[in-house]
Amino acid sequence: MSGTFRDVGDGDVDGLVSLWTACGLTRPWNDPRGDIALARRSAEATILVATEAGAVVGSVMVGHEGHRGWMYYLAVAPALRRTGLGRRLVKAAEDWIAARGMAKMHLLIRPENHAVRAFYEALGYGEQPRVLMARWLDGRPLDG
Repeated sequence: MSGTFRDVGDGDVDGLVSLWTACGLTRPWNDPRGDIALARRSAEATILVATEAGAVVGSVMVGHEGHRGWMYYLAVAPALRRTGLGRRLVKAAEDWIAARGMAKMHLLIRPENHAVRAFYEALGYGEQPRVLMARWLDGRPLDG
């Protein structure tokens, strides 16, 4: 597999949702198709994909709010884990952010996801204690 990635296209959406589902990234309160559409409409975000034989086998959603970069939905097909694809996707996301003048990348990890935490720590990421506050704008309770 090459080390180049491209922006998600119309024909990738079903495969991307399948990849995110297979990787356990979807949650009932986040519609993956809506998240994909939102990223694709934004000038400050994209979803980089890796494909093999026409199938989406890796992804990372990357964006910024004008001050710092954020990564979401880093996914590698289970059969391709431990091949370096995840590391290359992170580097591509970092390069995308750096090219837009941001000097820092942020990401969120669920506390129970120890394997993902170890992955990012091996890449030089570390915890910065902060209090994350949130509110659903439609009034639903915070449960995720």
